[in-house]
Amino acid sequence: MPPTSLRVALAAALSALTLAGCGTDSPAEDARAAAATTDGAFPVTIKHAFGETVIEKKPERVATVAWANHEVPLALGIVPVGMSKATWGDDDNDGVLPWVEDRLGELDAKTPVLFDETDGIDFEAVADTRPDVILAAYSGLTREEYDTLSKIAPVVAEPGLPWATSMQDMIRLDSQALGLEAEGDQLVDDLDAKVKASLDAHPSIAGKRFLFSYVDPTDMSQVGFYTSHDTRPGFLADLGLPLPEIVRTTSATSKSFYETVSSEEAAKFDDVDVFVGYGDTDGSTLAALQQDPLIGKIPAVRKGAVAVLADATPLAASANPTPLSIGWGIDEYFDVLAAAADEA
Repeated sequence: MPPTSLRVALAAALSALTLAGCGTDSPAEDARAAAATTDGAFPVTIKHAFGETVIEKKPERVATVAWANHEVPLALGIVPVGMSKATWGDDDNDGVLPWVEDRLGELDAKTPVLFDETDGIDFEAVADTRPDVILAAYSGLTREEYDTLSKIAPVVAEPGLPWATSMQDMIRLDSQALGLEAEGDQLVDDLDAKVKASLDAHPSIAGKRFLFSYVDPTDMSQVGFYTSHDTRPGFLADLGLPLPEIVRTTSATSKSFYETVSSEEAAKFDDVDVFVGYGDTDGSTLAALQQDPLIGKIPAVRKGAVAVLADATPLAASANPTPLSIGWGIDEYFDVLAAAADEA
């Protein structure tokens, strides 16, 4: 998900038509370095973008902020005292995504306190849950937000760039803070196996270049796209799928999860095999792209190789992979990608 300062604006854009969501070390390198302590041993020291956090003893009350961090303790059998409220992709408007509801049911647990982060982190609500630790390995915390949260409890912040932590590294860092490092590693292995099995069952995806992109239907003068710092294209890249040239080169110099290009430079997307994103699945999203005199010339668009995830649905939310969403929707997600890849 986008950083707090950008998420509201981007969410508004996605409701119309979206095509697809600090040191020198990468997040993966930072996570591996941070996970070097003995499993289950306290105190635990975790390095992150703002320095390091020491957790003196095994936490009993766990709070989480930002997208999906709550899924790590839930997957490991721990119910947080508070977690971020889902404001996009929530099919019944209860603030909890369906795969999280399913897990709470399996644990016979009530819904934790939900933090509404529409306008930023609700520090007072977080403090009211009296946490022993605050998990935010996948987030876009600012220094100010980190400092404020740290006055409440030790914080596990993002290890590198905002919103660039992979699902695997989020699991490793958050589980280490819980004293469950070995269990976290096993969870990563199990999820990787599920994803590989589903990918193998969708052979048309192999070798394709997927682009997560955003085009405003009221202003098609530019094409937005997500860099490899964002977990959606990052997830596919981790599976061995090649990145389009524009994503590869832009990601090498940009620290942002999202960039734009003028539609007059649409030829920069000529090597894209499949466009992916959020919109209407009735054909209107594809039609709008194909009818544009510039965007419609992009080979993938012209061929109809456009994977549209129904906007603001749980499936759309699951394109940002998380510990609990993988088992819930990876097959259906790959079904959509494969159908578009068949047109490439």
